[in-house]
Amino acid sequence: MVVLATKLYVEGDARERSLQSLRSMIDNDVGDLDVDVTVTIRDDDFPEVLLEGPDETAGSNILREEWGEIPETLERGEEYVGTFESWDETGITLDAGREVRIGRDELGLGQGDPEAIRTRFGLVQHMPLRFVSDEPPRLAESQIDQLYDWRRGSGRVNVNSATRAEVRATVNRAGHAQDIVTVERLGLLEQSIICAEGTDPPGLLAGIGEYLPSELLCVLEN
Repeated sequence: MVVLATKLYVEGDARERSLQSLRSMIDNDVGDLDVDVTVTIRDDDFPEVLLEGPDETAGSNILREEWGEIPETLERGEEYVGTFESWDETGITLDAGREVRIGRDELGLGQGDPEAIRTRFGLVQHMPLRFVSDEPPRLAESQIDQLYDWRRGSGRVNVNSATRAEVRATVNRAGHAQDIVTVERLGLLEQSIICAEGTDPPGLLAGIGEYLPSELLCVLEN
């Protein structure tokens, strides 16, 4: 059994489409292995994947590597993935199957309060973030490096509440296919649209925003 470190929090038809998308992605991850796969969604919106068969250990390890895992317990000093749930002037809160509070001094993302940092690095709600379970908890160095790398690129627009396929379709529908390089999956419902050279991220956001019932944040080149 593996609890994936991503959330399925949309409702109605969007929930069923997202669940179908998740099942398809899991099949792509472990489809070559000799396992039977059952996917259910817990009350806290985390997907629970049951693998049964000769290759269940290998399949579980692949899913942990691809998605991150919500463990039963957090071991001090170990790195985990939590979803970005809330923020205030003193820090941010992640959901890793339990509340994980990271103070502003443990973010490692430069000057400004957590709201300014969230906006600067495009941290949309529910986005998976890697952290170290310590006293106090802190963002993992690998996560900090990734976020700074985003600021050195050509710009991004980060999106939540939509699958990768839905975001790609929206970009095409809005006539901006030529303005992007690709859509990078961050979580099941959190995506990062990588802008092509010369594309203005705020302009792309304005162009696609009316088509997506999502939170959208720009990541601008530093």
